[in-house]
Amino acid sequence: MSDDLTALVTDLAQQAKAASRILATASTERKNAVLRRAAEALRGAAGDQVLEANAKDMTAATEMGISNAMLDRLQLDRARLNGVADGLDQVANLPDPVGSVVEERVLSNGLRVGRMRAPLGLIGIIYESRPNVTADAASLCLKSGNAVLLRGGKEAFNSNTAIAEIFTQALADEGLPPGAVTLLPTTDRQATLVMIGLDGIVDMVIPRGGEGLIRFVAEHARVPVIQHYKGVCHVFVDRTADSEMALQIALNAKVQRPGVCNSMETLLVDADVAPTFLPRLGAKMKEQGVEIHADDRAAAYLNGVKRATDEDWDTEYLDLILNVGIVDGLDGALEHVAKHGSNHTEAIVTEDSAHADRWLREVDASLVLVNASTRFNDGFALGLGAEIGISTTKLHAYGPMGLAELCTLKWVGQGEGQVRQ
Repeated sequence: MSDDLTALVTDLAQQAKAASRILATASTERKNAVLRRAAEALRGAAGDQVLEANAKDMTAATEMGISNAMLDRLQLDRARLNGVADGLDQVANLPDPVGSVVEERVLSNGLRVGRMRAPLGLIGIIYESRPNVTADAASLCLKSGNAVLLRGGKEAFNSNTAIAEIFTQALADEGLPPGAVTLLPTTDRQATLVMIGLDGIVDMVIPRGGEGLIRFVAEHARVPVIQHYKGVCHVFVDRTADSEMALQIALNAKVQRPGVCNSMETLLVDADVAPTFLPRLGAKMKEQGVEIHADDRAAAYLNGVKRATDEDWDTEYLDLILNVGIVDGLDGALEHVAKHGSNHTEAIVTEDSAHADRWLREVDASLVLVNASTRFNDGFALGLGAEIGISTTKLHAYGPMGLAELCTLKWVGQGEGQVRQ
């Protein structure tokens, strides 16, 4: 890569890092004012400029032959842009996590100790296609006192630039450093390598996109990476499950929004209830246009299905395709999930409290559920108000990352002259 590109990215990152130290001590009122200014700008003339920039991106993307699904993610209209603005107002209305103290207690020597939430510093966000991520990431990082270094996809470069400029202007208007929101002004892919190698400057990187992007970042980064490779989510129908509840949960988990990471990809059914449950399940899924890939045991109770391959059990379809397998009890389900799960979301439908407890304790996933749809693994659905992504790693966050997860916890103590003996 060129020395000029390395110098450019490094210089911008250093400026953003300096801005992060100022933003870390900014008042809640000033941070909220930035967000509300940006929201107002998106609804006004600056928003029209964003739409003009997006039209250029759409034209170029169409000429490049980008898929319709990607074009839909890229496209902005006035309604979508107003939705982005509403999201900024919602973040402004959320409690500020910075400075809050948790786990506070008084030691036997009278020293009062606790853990205070503090910003991480400079967060790098690498993402594809969706220009709304520029606003989402900037708003969540700003509210949690972090500066953000944005590396968007080339197909959304004009849109991302226009949105980022709205934030830099809002920061300047509130007397905060514009560098707190920095979009890398290049489409050169090598800029990503420079960015993720800035150990000591960038404090954490969050890649948002396909599995290939995330694995590339994780492989080459010299800074901590929040990973979320894929969502191979399961629902297990226990032998004690209420069959109607199980049917509704399975339908919701698969068909409500199949193209997202918290949709169900595999349904596991206890062998004791498979003969009665699977025919009903198959008929309902067929009505919804779902293609079923079944193992040999399950196929005996389902009509017109494909045989599941070994590869299918590890596939994130993000489509109306569902794997169905029969397992021998809870132990069989736990073994299957341990082998094929992606640490994302796993649900059991059961009336047996002992089985529910084992599921909660033994399943390793960022959200483990009893008698509920996998679709609840989402920042809004879990009451966080907003999220920057879902972590399937365990350091330092596991699951949806809201404002609190964009902070670290440092120990603080208040004494009255105590000295250690």
